[in-house]
Amino acid sequence: MTEYIPLDLPDNPKLAQNILHFARALRKAGLPVGPGRVIDAIRAVEAAGFTEKADFYWVLHACFVSRPEHRLVFAQVFRLYWRDPRYLEHMMAMMLPAIRGVQEERTADAAEKRAAEALLDGQGPEPPDSDEAAEDEILIEIDASQTMSGEERLRSLDFEQMSTEEIAEAKRMLARLTLPVKPILSRRLQAAPLGPRIDWRGTLRNSLRQGGEFRTLARREPRPRWPNLVALCDISGSMSQYSRLILHFLHAVANNRGAGWSRVHAFTFGTRLTNITRHLHTRDVDAALKSAGADAQDWEGGTRIGACLHEFNRDWSRRVMGQGAVVLLITDGLDRGDPEALARETERLHLSARRLIWLNPLLRWDGFAPKARGIAAMLPHVDSFRAGHSIASLEELAAQISRSADHGEKQRLMDLLDS
Repeated sequence: MTEYIPLDLPDNPKLAQNILHFARALRKAGLPVGPGRVIDAIRAVEAAGFTEKADFYWVLHACFVSRPEHRLVFAQVFRLYWRDPRYLEHMMAMMLPAIRGVQEERTADAAEKRAAEALLDGQGPEPPDSDEAAEDEILIEIDASQTMSGEERLRSLDFEQMSTEEIAEAKRMLARLTLPVKPILSRRLQAAPLGPRIDWRGTLRNSLRQGGEFRTLARREPRPRWPNLVALCDISGSMSQYSRLILHFLHAVANNRGAGWSRVHAFTFGTRLTNITRHLHTRDVDAALKSAGADAQDWEGGTRIGACLHEFNRDWSRRVMGQGAVVLLITDGLDRGDPEALARETERLHLSARRLIWLNPLLRWDGFAPKARGIAAMLPHVDSFRAGHSIASLEELAAQISRSADHGEKQRLMDLLDS
């Protein structure tokens, strides 16, 4: 619930101009705010007043918020714009890149960084100038015509090696990615002028309209349908950074209407299995992942892959695996449980799916070999074994996911396993 702080207004507040600037910040944060709503907001504040501290918030909320996913963004922009006397310093502190290994004093809430970017309008904190450094500064010219662009370098960069600024840019790139899939031909038929099968019932029906004459043959063809996508994402300590960014990618896939998938189901697992499907359908990605993280209490904990797969096969497989579902298993495979039980549950998952694709960030190493017992137990029961550590690896997954002949690195690693 939003916490209200009394507004300290000056003697000449110029409230109309402040509401106008506030509306501009909301528009930059993604809310559909136009001149008409600004006029309505000024008139509503004039009519309703704000003798109590919550009145002003809810009057503007009624004028500017029209969709549920905009509430959180509005609340954050309102807090920073109207009620924090040092909001500029606070926003610039949020925009500063964090040093890896140092815990931030306070983590940003959902939509808070977006609100900060909207109010800063692209202005970030400048590094302090040094007169001594300026005197000794040497101009160096570098020919960068043949170097890799920043976006191209970011595609191949490991998620674990990204800075805070690079992670933010990677999330924007992942939001633009798609995961296309080819339709499946079902056993149901539909009318088609050039279909391969003759529709005898339709032919007789047409002949009755033509006095019993057979002039044309009605034809049918199999009706296409779209499969479900089921993602099982490992959120243990060794996988936390990869899982966060892959969940950003899955959120974009789940909210991309008409991309081909019938439904997108997502589960997280560490020491227990958590269904986060309903959270992914929240339009705001920050709010979606925050609520998903609140449900998954085992984030950055241990790993019990075999037990979690057993729980999925027992409780969820029949609900979400119908109609030829494609399963994405995102984990490093480092499990200390019984390898035989893990192999048995992976095989059962494989038999229930149309395709089982394993994304493993450890495959980024050139010398990777299936030496771990968990990896050796799971590898024979997957259809494709691919890397999942960078944007480029996810782009390659999107290009190959519909190819049934694609096995990734599975065959090479199986040869190492047999030798």
